[in-house]
Amino acid sequence: MAPMDPHSFTDSMHPLTKHVHLSLYFDFNSKTIDGSVILTLESPYSGDLYLDTRCLKIHGVYDDVSKSFSPSNYIPFLLENPDPIKGSLLRVSLTNQSSFAIIFKTHQSASAIQWLNPAQTAGKKFPYVYTQCQSIHARSIFPCQDTPRARIRYSAVLNIPEQMSSVMSAAHNGRMAPSIGEAKGACPDEKWVMHGRIVEHFSMQQPIPPYLFAFAVGNIVSKEVGPRTRIYSEPCHVLEAAENEFRNTEEMIKQGEKLFGEYEWERFDLLVLPPSFPYGGMENPRLVFLTPTVIAGDLSGGQVVAHELAHSWTGNLSTNATNNDFWLNEGFTTYAERRIVEVVQGEERAALNIGLGCAELKDEMQRFKDNMEFTKLRTNQDGVDPDDVYSSVPYEKGFQFLWRIERQVGRPVFDEFLKKYIRSFKFQSIDTETFLAFLKKNLPGIENEIDLDVWVDGTGIPPDVMEPISTIHDKILSASRDFIAGRILSDEEVSKWQGHEWQLYLESLPKKLTPSQISALDGLFQFSMSKNWDVKVAFLTIVAYSGYKPLFQEIDRCLKEIGRMMYLRQLYPGLLQSDLEEGKSFARRVFEEARDFYHPIAQGVVESLLTKFARDV
Repeated sequence: MAPMDPHSFTDSMHPLTKHVHLSLYFDFNSKTIDGSVILTLESPYSGDLYLDTRCLKIHGVYDDVSKSFSPSNYIPFLLENPDPIKGSLLRVSLTNQSSFAIIFKTHQSASAIQWLNPAQTAGKKFPYVYTQCQSIHARSIFPCQDTPRARIRYSAVLNIPEQMSSVMSAAHNGRMAPSIGEAKGACPDEKWVMHGRIVEHFSMQQPIPPYLFAFAVGNIVSKEVGPRTRIYSEPCHVLEAAENEFRNTEEMIKQGEKLFGEYEWERFDLLVLPPSFPYGGMENPRLVFLTPTVIAGDLSGGQVVAHELAHSWTGNLSTNATNNDFWLNEGFTTYAERRIVEVVQGEERAALNIGLGCAELKDEMQRFKDNMEFTKLRTNQDGVDPDDVYSSVPYEKGFQFLWRIERQVGRPVFDEFLKKYIRSFKFQSIDTETFLAFLKKNLPGIENEIDLDVWVDGTGIPPDVMEPISTIHDKILSASRDFIAGRILSDEEVSKWQGHEWQLYLESLPKKLTPSQISALDGLFQFSMSKNWDVKVAFLTIVAYSGYKPLFQEIDRCLKEIGRMMYLRQLYPGLLQSDLEEGKSFARRVFEEARDFYHPIAQGVVESLLTKFARDV
C-alpha cells in the first residue's frame, strides 16, 4: 500500500476516479440518503481498489457495464473496521474494470451532512439538509477517493419531496418527475417514482477535488443580482439583506479576472444557509455557501465573498494536493482576496484587513504554543484530524509569505508570476515542493533574497513579517493602548468606524479585563447587542475570558443561535479558561443544550475543546 495522502486510503499505484454519477433519494424522516454511485476510473484495473468511506452502509458493488444489479454482476468487496480519523477502507476487487456501481446508505450521523427539523429553519414549515465536505467528509456521503489529488467531474440526480427544491455546486439541468431507471439501484423503482417526489438534475463539467462536492435541499428561493450571480436562501428577510450586502459581487468578479485571468466556472451564485453552518463561507464552485453572520449591513460581508471568489482561481482551479499543503489554498486566496478588496473597497480597507490578520496570527501562536508544528506552512498531519488543527495560520502566514515575495520583486513582476502560476497548474492539485520549484524557476535567485526554509518549514512568525501601513490601523491600535491607560474613545473619534475597525479595537485589548472596564465598554458602545457578529463575538470573548457573569446569558444566547466554528473556537475556550470556576461548567451545560443545533463537524470541534481543557476542571 502506497498512500498519497495522510488522510486518505487512496493508493498512489491505483488509477484515479475521473467521473462520478450519483442517484440520491432523500429520506427526511430517517435523516438518511439511499444512494448509488457509478465511479469511472482513468483506466481499467485489476486487483483491490481502495476507496474512502465513513459510516456508510454498503449494500453491494456491481459491474456497471451491464447496468444490471443481479448476483451475476456482483463484485466482491470488503469494508474494514474504521480508523478514527480516516473512516473505513472499502476494498473493491476489480477484474480489468474501469467502471462499477456501489449501492449504499448514509448514516444519520454522517459527518458532512446536517439535517434540520422545520423548527430549526426560518420558515418553520419544511426541513432542510446541507453538506460541508471540507476537509475529509465527502466520504460520509458516498464512497470515493477522498483526496484533493483525485479530481472528478460528476453528474447527479436528487430525488426530493416535490414541495422542496435543491441546489448543488454544479450546473442545474432541470426539474422533472422521477422516471423508472434513474435510481440505478439506490432504491426500488417503485419508491423512486412514488407520488409526491420530484427529481432535480445536475452536472459539473470541470474536474474538482471531492471536498468541493456540495448540495442543499429545503424551502429555497432565489433572486438574480447580477449577470453571473443569483442569491439563494430560505424565503425570509435574509434574501433582501444579502442582496444589499453583496451588491458589488459582479464588480469583484471583473476585478478578479483582471488580476488572475478568466473566470472558469460560468456562474458565481451564493447560498445563504441557516445559522448552524459551521464556516463563514465555503468556496464550492458555482455556488458559494455562506453563513448569515456575514450579513452585517455595512458591505463588510463582501470581504468574505471576495475570499470565496478568489478561491475560484486559487484553491478550486489550482488546489493543494493534501492538507499538509493547505496554505497553497488559503494563503494564495487571502492574498487574492485583499487585492480584490483593495480595488473595490479601497487601500485602507484592505490594510485594515491585513491588520486583523496579523492579530489573528499572533493569537494562533499562543494557541499552538505546545505544538508548534501547526505554525508551519508545510505541516505534517499524519495521524492528525485536520478539523482539530484548522486555524488562520495557513491563511495569514501564507498571505504574509506571498506579500513578502511581492515586496521583494515588485508588484508588476509578482502579478505576472501569479498569473503564470494559475495558468500552469489549472485544474491540478500540487504540493509545496512543486510550488517552490516553480517559484525558483520563475523568480531566479529568490531563495537568496528570502529564507524560504524559514517561511515554509519554520515554526512561529518569521522576522520579516510586516504590519500594514495604515493610518486607521495605527489609530485603532493606539486607541486600544489608551483604553488600558484609562482613556475612553470619544463619539467623534469613532463616528466613521465600521465593523472591522471595532473588531480590531476589541481584539487588540487584553483578553481579560476588569468588571468595571467591561461594563464601561458595553455601556458606551452596546457591543453585547451589536448586529455585527464579528464585533459582538470579539467583545463576548473578552467577557468569557474575564468571567464577567452579568453577560453570560448573552454568551448563552449567542452559542445557541450561531454554529460558525470561528466563533465557537473563541467563546468556548474563553469560558473554559476563565478564572471563574463557573465558566467551565457553564460551557459544558451550554454545549449539551446546543449540540443538536451544531453541524457534526462543529460538534466534534467543541468536544475536542472540552476534552483539551478537562484537566483544568
